[in-house]
Amino acid sequence: MVVTNDILDALKGIGMNLYERKIYLAILAKGIATAGEVSSIAKVPRSRSYDILESLADKGFVVLQPSKPIKYVALEPKDALERVKHNLEKKHMETQERIDKLASSEILTELETIFKEGLSLVQPFEMTGTIKGKDAVNQHMRAVFKKAKAKITIVTTKNSHPDLHSTHYNVLKKLSKKGVKIKVYAPLDKSSPDWTGVAEVKHIEQPSGRLYTVDDEHAMMALTDDSKTHTSQDILFWAQSPHVVKEVMEPFIATMGKK
Repeated sequence: MVVTNDILDALKGIGMNLYERKIYLAILAKGIATAGEVSSIAKVPRSRSYDILESLADKGFVVLQPSKPIKYVALEPKDALERVKHNLEKKHMETQERIDKLASSEILTELETIFKEGLSLVQPFEMTGTIKGKDAVNQHMRAVFKKAKAKITIVTTKNSHPDLHSTHYNVLKKLSKKGVKIKVYAPLDKSSPDWTGVAEVKHIEQPSGRLYTVDDEHAMMALTDDSKTHTSQDILFWAQSPHVVKEVMEPFIATMGKK
């Protein structure tokens, strides 16, 4: 059985771990086999092969044959991928329904109470963290923006300005309609995004970083250079600190606005 790195990488890309890839390829080559047979072909510990085959069956790559000993049947790859896709979509819908149900239930209120009680024991300097990866960064920024009650101030670069607009425009527009004052400081030219009716925009020279403040409580700062760093390595620092917002970031941003 000759397996190229391209095949292994492709299977990894759809969520298979190393043992799953090895056993799946082994059973494809064999067609139908017992756990012992595929573990021997794939050179995977026999004790692990049972769990891996069950996982592949749950996902839709193989079918269990109730014989003695139990055998596993490989499905045609095209059909298997369709089954896997269908199963993932079904699980996603089920999970989404559970989340929606939880979000509208009394349990959420109880969870919020537990969180607030725990939060009262936390020192302000402990409410900090770093988030890595563009998607995770944008998710966190969106969550913090939604907490705004009075104002949001943003300093962004020419590179990040379009992404900021496309990713957060709808959220910021809703907040603006609720009375939240939004300011965006960025290098502006004819290609700059349009914030009309959403934010007050001020031109600044290319800043050396990206900064965000929400009310007088949340401060966020990019720790990476968006012109040199791959999006997967983008890092955001977040702190829930009135001191950092009022005594450090707001005075610094104000000096930019005067230039």
